[in-house]
Amino acid sequence: MQRKELQELSRIRLKEAKSLLSSGLYDGAYYLAGYAIECALKGCIAKRTRRYEFPEQKKVNSSYSHNLQQLMTVADLEEALNDRSSRDPEFQANWNIVAAWSEQSRYRRQRADLADALVRAVGDKRHGVISWIKLHW
Repeated sequence: MQRKELQELSRIRLKEAKSLLSSGLYDGAYYLAGYAIECALKGCIAKRTRRYEFPEQKKVNSSYSHNLQQLMTVADLEEALNDRSSRDPEFQANWNIVAAWSEQSRYRRQRADLADALVRAVGDKRHGVISWIKLHW
């Protein structure tokens, strides 16, 4: 999959999450908001992939994860995340909400307030996680 496709999927998943949230479909909103972040981080990983470079197997396997913390590491964004978090408490709070997401949420019911918090943490224009990731993809 190409980096641009991952970027577009990230945008689409966030739009879908917002739409589901406004329709009262909290389970799907929560689930897709997390996938918006996953696609965005994978876009960052794709950017770091070098043409004609044979990647390390561990890096390849780690890239196929749904774990957002692990993807942050593979994307080599941990230092940038720590820097932004230390300068922006609202961003830090949003990242904490996002970091709690798991693909296992597809098997769980979600409360309206949790779905709303995640969608806001992902999509906030000034302090949201997607806006920050876009600076790196």
